[in-house]
Amino acid sequence: MSADGKISDTHRTAARFPSATDQRHLEQRLATADATLFGAGTLRAYGTTALIKQPALLATRRKQSPQPIHIVCSPSGDLDPTAQFFSQPVPRWLLTTPAGAEPWLGQSGFDRVWVAPKASTGDYDWIQILHELHTLDIHQLLVMGGGQLVERLMAADLIDELWLTICPLVIGGAAAPTPCDGDGFSLDKAPKFTLSSNQTIGDEVFLNYQRQR
Repeated sequence: MSADGKISDTHRTAARFPSATDQRHLEQRLATADATLFGAGTLRAYGTTALIKQPALLATRRKQSPQPIHIVCSPSGDLDPTAQFFSQPVPRWLLTTPAGAEPWLGQSGFDRVWVAPKASTGDYDWIQILHELHTLDIHQLLVMGGGQLVERLMAADLIDELWLTICPLVIGGAAAPTPCDGDGFSLDKAPKFTLSSNQTIGDEVFLNYQRQR
């Protein structure tokens, strides 16, 4: 995120301001994951997903697939089938609704089209979703954005830790998204975290927080 806590500008442009050091940092997180989860807006902005490229990190995954499963969360299923993402060497799943699943049934874009269970609130039943992932031997799930998806998982108290990179620029704008977007929390209900590690490399600061429960 930027120094003022933004992950993009008001137009939600793909955030390509992190350094090569941050990209390697992201690869390290990817190497520990069984699967990643990200929203359709993130996919539309970038057109691709992050890959593990470092040979040393790929070597640590000899008992796993070279790349984690990449799960796109899209209720509408409205995704561009010509996007570069669909030719990248990753397992691809779609987490969606019955209507969002229809265009992809019988298509080769996703290895699995998964109609998400719904909670009584009308939102996805995230606790049930994570339970089902656990039964599929997905124990380490890396959530890569966007802010609205993070906010929904945070509201369900399903985020165990945060990895934040503070980058040396200021974006501003009340409508510019943050790492935890959406409706947000009142101060008395805001989830609290404990700083686990911090490191400064060049002009960037790398932070890891653990959830306080």
